[in-house]
Amino acid sequence: MTSSYLSDTMEQTAGGPGDPCVMVIFGAGGDLTRRKLIPALYNLATDNLLSREFAVVGLAREPMSTEQFRDKFREDIKQFATGALSDDLTEWFIRRLYYLSGEFGDANSYIKLRETLQQADKEHGTRGNYFYYLATAPVFFGPIAQQLGTANLLSEEDKQWRRVVVEKPFGRDLESASTLNSQLLQVMNESQIYRIDHYLGKETVQNIMAFRFANGIFEPVWNRRYIDHVQITVGETVGVENRGGYYDQSGTLRDMVPNHIFQLISLTAMEPPISFQADAVRDEQAKILRAIQPLTSEDVLSRAVRGQYGESHGQGQAMPGYRSESSVAPDSATETFVAMKVQIDNWRWADVPFYLRTGKRLPQRHTEIAIQFRRAPFVLFRDTAVERLTPNVLVLNIQPEEGISLSFGAKMPGPVMRLGNVDMRFAYSDYFGGGAATGYERLLHDCMIGDATLFQRADMVEAGWSVVTPILDVWKALRPRNFPNYPAGTWGPKEADELLGRDGRKWRVNSQEPIKAKLLADVAGA
Repeated sequence: MTSSYLSDTMEQTAGGPGDPCVMVIFGAGGDLTRRKLIPALYNLATDNLLSREFAVVGLAREPMSTEQFRDKFREDIKQFATGALSDDLTEWFIRRLYYLSGEFGDANSYIKLRETLQQADKEHGTRGNYFYYLATAPVFFGPIAQQLGTANLLSEEDKQWRRVVVEKPFGRDLESASTLNSQLLQVMNESQIYRIDHYLGKETVQNIMAFRFANGIFEPVWNRRYIDHVQITVGETVGVENRGGYYDQSGTLRDMVPNHIFQLISLTAMEPPISFQADAVRDEQAKILRAIQPLTSEDVLSRAVRGQYGESHGQGQAMPGYRSESSVAPDSATETFVAMKVQIDNWRWADVPFYLRTGKRLPQRHTEIAIQFRRAPFVLFRDTAVERLTPNVLVLNIQPEEGISLSFGAKMPGPVMRLGNVDMRFAYSDYFGGGAATGYERLLHDCMIGDATLFQRADMVEAGWSVVTPILDVWKALRPRNFPNYPAGTWGPKEADELLGRDGRKWRVNSQEPIKAKLLADVAGA
């Protein structure tokens, strides 16, 4: 490859490439690095969004030389790339990879890291800008930050920046999250901390604000006067796979609710920010999280449901129960399903319930936010054949097919007044094409340019845990007596249906239906 390759191909694009910098990956030998981070960086380079002055330093315990790390990259990128590969770009990338073997708690590892960073600066012109990605077990987050601070690798001088990206889970409860925040803030400023949640890299999640605030027809009805309730579903078909040891100590509530789902709630419910500056957006998100009504012990029993999947022989295949999974205790009380009813105590959302459910081994891999509007008055139709009016539902489909749909009633052809339900559907791939992505591209690029909008702030993390911790406390004190309580491949325990049934509502039947499959069916039937 010629030295002019990047100068010829990496021209300025809309938004522009990230700043010159070195990305240091702690835990570079793990699955996250090879499956997500490296492919995401490659995609950024393909899209001209990675600076020409860029390098990667991997640091992990595994003994390995830089050349072996580069050879490993050649094989991994072939296996996990999300698009076509270019030999020239691959070789350009490989020459910017470095590897260090060391212990995260050993001060000598950070002396070697400093030397390697200086080498990368000299060879690739990265200008002393570094961001450290903690792709490690959570127990190392605090110690790594402390070691970076002690080694003076977090100091920002002469317009050079230093940032730390922290993976989830960020704490196990309110106390541990507060402790971790304190550890990080002892050695750096809040502006240097990027608490990452890959869900926020999805286009539809980012589009929530654009959809709400750029379209005058939706924001006026986005309130308690017109909205009956909101449902959020995050369904996964897989079990715990090879993560049984971690998952049995965590559970679905910790793993999904204070991060993924509360981020979706805050973006859906927030007030319009004064700008799209990071803190302006996050100020409004934090207000929503603080406004979520805290649950008493009695509330937990009536407004929170937990479940654990058992074995099943449905759908033509046998699926093991959670307690049969590798590294899971045979009498485990860990939940693999959570359903909750939360209330937001503010002027816009008073008395509008937000129902959420998430779990493992559900029938479909599907994530959506469904806003159900209040029914129109029936009085006009009382002397017609219409028996009931179906409420309008706006659905933001997040995965696997990203898009938006709106259902409304329309008169069916004929002399008699009859109403049929009609869906207007928009799929991102149909209108804008389907780009190759891992979900991390936008987040890594934002870190390189210093845009923290899609990353959680300390107060947001602690506000989320303050809602979840009382539930954890009650569930720890009261061991479930009916686990497992839903067969693998179903939509959770019956108590989840009863949660809505007590309010005269039901979960959306079609929440598992991918938008594109339905769109194709509509076309075929036309």
